[in-house]
Amino acid sequence: MKIAFITTAFNGMAQRLWIEIDRLDHEVFVIIADGAQKMMEEVASYQPDLIIAPFLTSKIPEEIWSNYVCLIVHPGIMGDRGASSLDWAILRQHKTWAVTILQAVEKMDAGPIWATNQFEMRAVSKGELYRNEVTQAATKGILQSIDNFKNPDFRPTKLDYSHPNINGQWNNKTVQADFHFDWSDSTESIIRKIRAADSSPGVKIKLFGKSYFAYGVHRESEMKGDIGAVLGQRNLAICIATSDAAVWITHLKSIEKSSIKLPATIALGENNIPKVKLSPFEFINGETWQEIRFVQDGNIGYLHFDFYNGAMDGDQCIRLKDAIVEAKKRVKLLVLMGGTDVWSNGIHLNVIENAENSAEVSWNNINALDDVILEIMESTEHYIISALQGNAGAGGVSLALAADKVIARNGIVLNPHTKNMGLFGSEYWTYLLPKRIGVEKANKFTEECLPWGVAVSKEIGLIDDYFGETNAGFVAFVKKQANEIINLSYFDKLIKAKQFQRRKDHRNKPLDAYRKAELTQMRLNFFENNWGYNEKRYDFVHKMPSQDKSTVANLYKSRREIYRKRKWESKEYREK
Repeated sequence: MKIAFITTAFNGMAQRLWIEIDRLDHEVFVIIADGAQKMMEEVASYQPDLIIAPFLTSKIPEEIWSNYVCLIVHPGIMGDRGASSLDWAILRQHKTWAVTILQAVEKMDAGPIWATNQFEMRAVSKGELYRNEVTQAATKGILQSIDNFKNPDFRPTKLDYSHPNINGQWNNKTVQADFHFDWSDSTESIIRKIRAADSSPGVKIKLFGKSYFAYGVHRESEMKGDIGAVLGQRNLAICIATSDAAVWITHLKSIEKSSIKLPATIALGENNIPKVKLSPFEFINGETWQEIRFVQDGNIGYLHFDFYNGAMDGDQCIRLKDAIVEAKKRVKLLVLMGGTDVWSNGIHLNVIENAENSAEVSWNNINALDDVILEIMESTEHYIISALQGNAGAGGVSLALAADKVIARNGIVLNPHTKNMGLFGSEYWTYLLPKRIGVEKANKFTEECLPWGVAVSKEIGLIDDYFGETNAGFVAFVKKQANEIINLSYFDKLIKAKQFQRRKDHRNKPLDAYRKAELTQMRLNFFENNWGYNEKRYDFVHKMPSQDKSTVANLYKSRREIYRKRKWESKEYREK
């Protein structure tokens, strides 16, 4: 079946849906919603059987929805309408919420209902809910809707507010007044409002006489002070006193035009805020913000590194490497847990964009990330597992592949490439990717710049396993796997085999040779801008539509030939 995606951006939701539908051997053509005329022209040229809108901030023209079935992914319960559904669900403290698949009609979100799937609302940011629970529910709903579309007897449910199961309502688009708070408000209320506005648009606050949008909030139960006072800083985040406790704010964005989201102290430009240190290995009997956190269970260690949106600046890389070194002194098996939202997306492009010398900061950042990956690869006395709870991209994929075993939560998306950012890539990818999937596939991955799902990734050997649709289920699975491995009667032999393989690989080609070759290319990218890194980084950081257009350029080329080849090569297919 020919399916067209009309989407404002090829974001994580669109990528996940594209992966799932493409895997079912449907033809999927992605159209970036860049004006009504452009949309109509591309739909007329492609002539799809079905249109899906995974993420849309503009209206589909009548000429399209009146001639095609257009399914809208709406992050709300049945009957919920309006552009800020998830914002309101958090602000109103709903315990459960849903994603509903609607058919486009003249009135916004008023079309027939094709599917709906509920989920529990965790106490996390809007962005984290969207990338996890909302995306999972949307995937289920779209796959159900495609089955319904193929069923000639199916009839969608009309929107009828007299129906007992339709409990939603019309909601106006949220504005800053809906998120406004005073520091004298309860900590719970402040956290809820910042989470509802994260990752966009942020909540407007005033600090040191200037206005900013705030993001990345965490409760602090021990530190207290005058209401509204900045109590301290830790790892570029700031702690602000409330009426009954305090909160950490990790990121700010100036209200000035063309400003970008940055770690809080960088955005403030304030260096006189007292530092409040906290080691990853310190246990806090209360609530606080601990960006890197180590938990030990006997001879197994779990290292959590919760970097906002998965971006890792040079200092974060250094601290993560130091934490790995220390953790290995305490355990024999180390599980790298990443964050509950995003695993890692490599170097910190926003910090780099903000720097006076972006090339130098890029260079320092990539070398620091290389050092982390090298530390993992050279851990020949330990067994290391990468446990990906969230999406991974660019150098973050290499970070995961450096481990002995790679496990992912079902539903995450992997983007193991950097060429669309104007970068050759480092992070030892020329060693790690071919080692896992072979030279041919590694080159194809990095050239095509396409997203990959966990099922295909496991089939081709990029990852070892995947499990669970929720963080809780996945973490339980990871702990079970770690305990099984550490208790193997031949665990010591596993370590010896790892040491043997490292020596063998070194004789074939030392790791330093891979790094030098990669960094030779990266120096040209950073300092000579030979692949347009500066322009592409600017487009990405400032969320310019051109960035999405370049990303989807390869999508229609598809990986259908890979699927056909995989089917022919599979034992199950041959036996048929």
